[in-house]
Amino acid sequence: MSYKQRTLDFLEIEWAAYIERFNRLPEMDGTKRVRRQGYDRFRDMLAHILAWWEDVMPAILAIAEKRDFERKKYDFDMFNAEAVAKYKDWDEAEFLTHFEKSRQKAVADLRSMNEAAFEDRRIQGRIDGIFISHAREHLVALSKFLTLDTLEHEWGTYIAKFDTSEKKDEFLKKQGAGRFGDLLVHTMAWWDEGVHAVHGALKDPSFVYAGPADTDAYNAEIVAKYQGTSEAELRMLFEQKRQEMIDLVRGLPDSAFGNPTIEEWLASDVVEHFDEHAI
Repeated sequence: MSYKQRTLDFLEIEWAAYIERFNRLPEMDGTKRVRRQGYDRFRDMLAHILAWWEDVMPAILAIAEKRDFERKKYDFDMFNAEAVAKYKDWDEAEFLTHFEKSRQKAVADLRSMNEAAFEDRRIQGRIDGIFISHAREHLVALSKFLTLDTLEHEWGTYIAKFDTSEKKDEFLKKQGAGRFGDLLVHTMAWWDEGVHAVHGALKDPSFVYAGPADTDAYNAEIVAKYQGTSEAELRMLFEQKRQEMIDLVRGLPDSAFGNPTIEEWLASDVVEHFDEHAI
């Protein structure tokens, strides 16, 4: 899949159904999820997302068209506060209509861009920031699309990114890992926990899988278990497990993501876990 198509898919699949997925959550659950992200209400988070689309898309188009553009240095806290304040008093229906029109305009503008422009790292960085990684950052109701994208494009290039990194030792130290293989083991072990949770919930919709009681002890035990396994073997096992996770998620009906156990475990083990250990 080209980077252009991936970008369009985020706008036409992930972001197109973002509000609808949130609205399906029980009201109290939705409020808790939004407040965990530092917003009083979902509308304020949408304003934040919209403001970044509106501010960065002109720069993306200017780069693609080889035009000059204003290079901004952001005070992120101030920018985000101003975004919320800007739309605070808008009528709800008017705001939601504006959000949707902005999404559709972004789709049209990006579709009109030459395929080669999407290879520009300045464009990729901006697209990743406002459309791709932003969807993971503001995950409030997990989708099948986002789960698969993270497995295929983020975890799928994880090993390659580590191999080409110039700061391997610094990264491993920050992660508290003795070797890269320990991170792979840690990731695979939690994927296995997620698989147990998914299978249990599929058999019984009321099933609740608690997982390991002491996560620190569990993490240490898993790493110790594989200390004698070579890095090369762990890399092969990681790729095998990743493919198994992709097959599992592809086989799930969209309705499965309405089950709290399935949704919460996959959100935690696949999507949020990636950003915790991103290189």
